[in-house]
Amino acid sequence: MTSPRFPRTARVRARSDFDRIFQHGRRVALPVLALHWQSGEGEPRLGLAVSRKVDPHAVGRNRIKRALRETFRHLRKDLAAGDYVIVARPEAARRSGAELGEALQGLLRRAGALPASAPAGTMPAARIPPSTPDACSG
Repeated sequence: MTSPRFPRTARVRARSDFDRIFQHGRRVALPVLALHWQSGEGEPRLGLAVSRKVDPHAVGRNRIKRALRETFRHLRKDLAAGDYVIVARPEAARRSGAELGEALQGLLRRAGALPASAPAGTMPAARIPPSTPDACSG
C-alpha cells in the first residue's frame, strides 16, 4: 500500500458487500454522515452512498463523493483493515469539502478505526515537581 492512488481494489462495489456491511457492520452517525464499518483483513476499502435525497443534482452528489474519497485516500494508510461505507445525509449538501473531510475523520475516530491525533506541539508537556517548604527558603 505504498501508492497514494485510490485503485478499484480499494472500493466496495458489489451490492452483496454493501448489504453485508449494512447488516453486520458497526454504525456511527452524525447529522451530516453515517459510517458503517466491518473489520476484516487486507487493505481498507471504501463504499459511498449518496442518494438524490441528499442533492437532486448530480454535480452536488459528485462533489460530496469526491471530497469523501479524497479524505479517505489520505487516511487510508492509518486506518484499521476492513470495509467502510459512508452514507451521506441531506445536511452534507450544505457543507464544504473541508467540513465533510473533518466529519469523516471524526466518525472514523469515534468508530475506533483511526487512532486519536497527537496533541499539537513538538515538546512533551512539562511536569512541575511538587514544591517543598524547605527548598525555597533562603
